[in-house]
Amino acid sequence: MAGVGVLIAGSLAGGVYGVLTVPDHDAAKKTAAAVQPDPLAGNPANVDTASGQVAPLRRVVPPDVLGVGGSSITPQQVARIKKIGHVKDVIAVSGGAVQLQGRQVNAFAVDPSAFRSWTPPDTAKRTDLWNALASGQFVVSANAAEQLQLSRGFQYPVVGRTVPTLVLGGSGNIGLPGIDMLVGKKSGTAMGLVDGIAVLVNAPGANPGKLAGQVKKILGTGSSAVNLHEGKYQSSGQGGKSGSYLDLYKRAATTCPGLSWTVLAAIGQVESDHGRNPGRSSAGALGPMQFLPSTWATYGVDGDGDGKADIMNPYDAIPGAAKYLCANGAGKGGASLYRAIFAYNHADWYVQKVLGLARAYAAQYN
Repeated sequence: MAGVGVLIAGSLAGGVYGVLTVPDHDAAKKTAAAVQPDPLAGNPANVDTASGQVAPLRRVVPPDVLGVGGSSITPQQVARIKKIGHVKDVIAVSGGAVQLQGRQVNAFAVDPSAFRSWTPPDTAKRTDLWNALASGQFVVSANAAEQLQLSRGFQYPVVGRTVPTLVLGGSGNIGLPGIDMLVGKKSGTAMGLVDGIAVLVNAPGANPGKLAGQVKKILGTGSSAVNLHEGKYQSSGQGGKSGSYLDLYKRAATTCPGLSWTVLAAIGQVESDHGRNPGRSSAGALGPMQFLPSTWATYGVDGDGDGKADIMNPYDAIPGAAKYLCANGAGKGGASLYRAIFAYNHADWYVQKVLGLARAYAAQYN
């Protein structure tokens, strides 16, 4: 194989993103693509939870569109995509097709800290995967690990323009059909992946089919854009799990008749900014819904059926919050809901902030 030739039109996961010719090393200098700051590292600059403004649900709403350029996507094109109605976030990534174990695989080269927030919650919380990428190892989809019989900790040659031997750092649900491999930016450069060849677009409330058309028009000749909401691209994630925080809030709310998912989403925003700040608080609370361990001992839920109720796991913590609120009368609404939220955090300002955010979420997403 002379080099990384195309971002292939089909892969182990069956995605279809379009065909892409990758320029040679002596081609014109590629334009660097802009990326977003890591929302997991702290409260992003564009989120003002103190003001009561609804935070963009970066990890609550999965990417809506994936676009592949006919060449490197420029910062100007990224800027134009950001101006499309409803668009909240855009991230550009490097990519291409490589050979692994004799099979062609679509690979993205990413900054782990920036890309992490675009993956499903069960993957985003797996520090081992992101540390592996940051240390120069590679990560594959669970499907690729099984089909190619890959084992964590073993070295494998990855055939691109060069043939670096990389260690497999683990496997998980990447959340993008057709993308079966992630590497860090340094490894991507060594393999010859194309800078900024693809963009992920998050636009809650937009018509994803129309959005895909707008993205393709901006990217121009030779490009493609995929509406990730099409049935053939939809997946509930590994083990039938929900693929986003929005799914988790909605599913957990069904366990408490009368409780709106928007209340859970509002509490999730105030408490941890939807899992971005799940560490121990000054009061000793932990996890995406900030439970005190003593309270968790009573209300913890094994939401994902793995045999344990993990305070740090959103699949457990969010239904645990629904259980706690319901036990305090949240499903009855009105004054009972007010008292239930007050029980969650004994402050009137807290209740008012949660109720205000819940109304805003209802207006934005319902």
